[in-house]
Amino acid sequence: MKVQASVLPWLASLALLGGCGTPSQSLQMSVPAGTALQLRSFMPAALRGQVALEAVAGGAETGRFWGSKVSNPALGHALEDTLRAVGLWADKPETSRYQLKVQLLSLVQPTVSLDTTVGANVHYSLVERASGAVLYQRSVRAAYKAEFTEAMISQPERIKRANEGAIRATLEIMLRDLPGLTL
Repeated sequence: MKVQASVLPWLASLALLGGCGTPSQSLQMSVPAGTALQLRSFMPAALRGQVALEAVAGGAETGRFWGSKVSNPALGHALEDTLRAVGLWADKPETSRYQLKVQLLSLVQPTVSLDTTVGANVHYSLVERASGAVLYQRSVRAAYKAEFTEAMISQPERIKRANEGAIRATLEIMLRDLPGLTL
């Protein structure tokens, strides 16, 4: 009986930690420097230095007990960093030729499980500011699995990394679509 009584507080602590959330970080959601450098050379000349970001929607703040989420500010910073890295960011957003509208539609996370695959669905729209014409519109779905070795001790940390990887994957897909636009 004494052994079981001493184990109960540890089990309760582990159960609480399993639901703790770790907020996703913008730096980890941004496209890596090597990929950005590669994509930069394929970007249409008309888009270079001409894209501003409209307010990001659909994100959620991470709660203490409700698991890792992606906030609008973190997603917005990741997008800005990525647009800068590929040479599309307008130095003066208020006078940019194009606006990128982004909405996080869903972030599908595993429930209590060893699988740490997260699916993200993000809607991207590139709009010409002057005419309001939609030049690009796509809901991009991507998944990322955080391996056990990425964060061996912490399941919430693996979910956070999976969130970041899934968002990063949607960004890469969207950026790979842009060179095909006729502007």
